[in-house]
Amino acid sequence: MTQGGAARRTVLGAAVLAAGGGIAGLSAGSAAAAETGSAPAAESGRGGGGYRDLPVPTVIGHRGASGYRPEHTLGSYQLALDLGADVVEQDLVPTKDGHLVCRHENEIGGTTDVADHPGFASRRTTKSIDGVSVTGWFTEDFTLAELKTLRAKERIPALRQRNTLYDGRWAVPTFEEVLRWADREGKRRGKRVWLHVETKHPSYFRGLGLGLEEPLARLLRRYGRDGRTAAVFLQSFEPSSVQRLSRLVSAPRVVLLSAANTRPWDFELAKDPRTVADLVKPEGLKWIAGFAQGIGPTLDLIVPRDAAGKLGTPTTLVKDAHARGLVLHPYTARNENNFLPAEFRKGTDPAGYGDAFGAFRTYFELGIDGIFTDNPDTGLLAAEAFRPGRGAGR
Repeated sequence: MTQGGAARRTVLGAAVLAAGGGIAGLSAGSAAAAETGSAPAAESGRGGGGYRDLPVPTVIGHRGASGYRPEHTLGSYQLALDLGADVVEQDLVPTKDGHLVCRHENEIGGTTDVADHPGFASRRTTKSIDGVSVTGWFTEDFTLAELKTLRAKERIPALRQRNTLYDGRWAVPTFEEVLRWADREGKRRGKRVWLHVETKHPSYFRGLGLGLEEPLARLLRRYGRDGRTAAVFLQSFEPSSVQRLSRLVSAPRVVLLSAANTRPWDFELAKDPRTVADLVKPEGLKWIAGFAQGIGPTLDLIVPRDAAGKLGTPTTLVKDAHARGLVLHPYTARNENNFLPAEFRKGTDPAGYGDAFGAFRTYFELGIDGIFTDNPDTGLLAAEAFRPGRGAGR
């Protein structure tokens, strides 16, 4: 690997000062949760160290094991854990009555059978979500009891036809159900189950009176996942949501970063002119390090692709982030040709598997600390060669 293990694992042991440019009404203070009621007893009661003790590279089950089961279902989470994922991801959106449920988007027409329920036909509508017009059914228009009458289904059946076998087997889980599941599995396995939890569209939901951060913090405190060594990462594409969480709990936090030419939605609302391209510069990373412990960039921010879809020259993002004490958990590695860089595709079938191991190897050689993947088993096999003591790839 081009980055040593010590460099990758030295993550925010010392305080990093924030640089200017905060979101309106929110400072970039770090570790403020110690003053907001986080319970050291709950934190220590779970045992174990913090995120620096996770294997590196860390394999994160993206929406569970969504390469094999419909995403964000207890079946997908369970399979990710059974396959050996180090961390399992959840995305959170609210119901009409304020419960946090696990869906990648609040629009659920593509991930549930809501369209097959005549009683909900009138709730199909068009909304503007973060400046984008979306038509469908939305979690914020359903109570939890109503949402529980629906069943989950595969989101991209054209690519993952085998996953449709499991359509209808699972309901939409609440985050509290996931916390209970993680606790049960942790006791059964004799080790903590790590979660990677994203607040989706937090500014949009706050505008509806359905803020995500406060109910999330309450659940984390209730289940002992609010401290600095808690087995959870908290993440968002909106830095202000991560800042808000830093004042509610002290669990480790990650700022997600989309394409370089995009602007976080909370920046748009606050008239903050910075783009993701600004945030991945040393000054932007220094600002992020004032309230977060890591970044979750798209893989293209680490190695851009050219017009033909082939990988180009790696950027300095890994080195620059590590210089600021930040871990990198980029997204998303998948087995299918449709998602792989062009040089790792095999054949012409978009749903066919390409050389996923070659793609993983390329990214791991750059020294990333972990990766989100729909295929945790593939990721783990690839990661083994780069973990301390393995020798290969180092």
